[in-house]
Amino acid sequence: MSILTSLFTGVSGMSANGQALSIIGDNIANSNTTGFKGSRAVFGDMLSQSMGGSSMQIGKGAQVISSQQLVGQGTFQTTSNPLDMAIDGDGFFMVNGTGGKFFTRAGQFSLSKDGYVVNPTGDKVQGYIYDSSGKPTGGIGDINSAAVNSNPSATDSMNFQANLDSRVSTPLVAWTVPVPVAAGPAAGSYNFNSSMTVYDTQGNDHPVSVYFRKVDDTAAPGLNSPNTWQAHIVYNNSATGTNYVEAMYPGAANDTMYLQFDSSGKMVNFKPGTMAAPPANNPPVLPTITSQNLGYNFKAWTGAAAALIPDQTIGLDFGYQGTYTTQYGADSSMTFQNQNGWTSGNLRSLNISNSGIIDGVFTNGQVKTIGQVALARFTNPSALTKMGKDLYVESSDSGQPAIGTPGTSGRGGLQASSLEMSNVDLAEEFVSMISAQRGFQANARVITTTDTLLNDVLGLIR
Repeated sequence: MSILTSLFTGVSGMSANGQALSIIGDNIANSNTTGFKGSRAVFGDMLSQSMGGSSMQIGKGAQVISSQQLVGQGTFQTTSNPLDMAIDGDGFFMVNGTGGKFFTRAGQFSLSKDGYVVNPTGDKVQGYIYDSSGKPTGGIGDINSAAVNSNPSATDSMNFQANLDSRVSTPLVAWTVPVPVAAGPAAGSYNFNSSMTVYDTQGNDHPVSVYFRKVDDTAAPGLNSPNTWQAHIVYNNSATGTNYVEAMYPGAANDTMYLQFDSSGKMVNFKPGTMAAPPANNPPVLPTITSQNLGYNFKAWTGAAAALIPDQTIGLDFGYQGTYTTQYGADSSMTFQNQNGWTSGNLRSLNISNSGIIDGVFTNGQVKTIGQVALARFTNPSALTKMGKDLYVESSDSGQPAIGTPGTSGRGGLQASSLEMSNVDLAEEFVSMISAQRGFQANARVITTTDTLLNDVLGLIR
């Protein structure tokens, strides 16, 4: 009896709509799951049969032929974790765990106790590896922040740029070469001074000071220009911080550095040792600057304690990028000073760029690249196989991953300190749930109606 087929047709409809409700329920349950991609039920009819060889066909019911993943973009949520990452566009993060290699859109990352960047289940994030100097190696592997340190770098260049007050007189106290004492040069023996810290090859810090002294016209015959200054470079070479030694320029007759200015206040020469007397014409015509970035040996003066940096030569310049020390009628002040060394440092924080580059910020102020996050892009990402815990693996239908850096070849960029939320639209899911519920009820009514008809048929024999 053909009427009996409607029973099985109704059952198939109830089964299909029940499966759809399961998919909708999974979507709703994961509406707050980071990186979750919702799915939808794809319905199809079942094989039809012909009635008595005629062209009329009657279907056998409905079935769910697939559960299609919806890989649309989810919304972003800003977080306070610098390692949280969201992909803006196509692509998946790659993580490596005990079960193999997985792909995910969930960027809730943190550091493990061993310094690896990991997801909540401990799988290690994959990226392009950088060496200890912050240079890319070209290989892809686990990103480890503990393997990168900021080694010390010895200072080999110093820059002092100042204005020296043209109105001051020569100090009354004579300048003498400092000896190892607990204090620096005698008060009143210089007009102006400034200090900075330099570093040796082991990262030990050493205070260095420059003392500017206006030349005494009467005490220095031949240097009777009011536009000449002395500069004395003094450094601390003791771990106790008590020994002061004046630095010496290699090959110079003495340690004194002279600076000369023209009548407009511009520096025209600086050199160690004894300077030639300027011409007697007024204003004096002085030579152009001939010595720049002079190398000073920071080692102990004769009779002083052994230096901690005995062979270190540091370039010294009284200007920077073409701008030099001046002698104007204004208070003496240091307008610019820097040096290029630093001590060793420990990792303080991490910064991540939109291109996935992870930079380590160290306690010594240095910034070094640790690695770059790699992204995988699939031709058919909706065919990836779900493994739970926000993880996917490739399938034969998804194609093989094309791995590269964020923002290249169609891969999305990264948003640091952000998470991509679920792409589930609750309003849409509730509408689909009502539709599936009504479909289930309608198919149940087909079964009850068929049962009524069967009862009528059975009543014919009474």
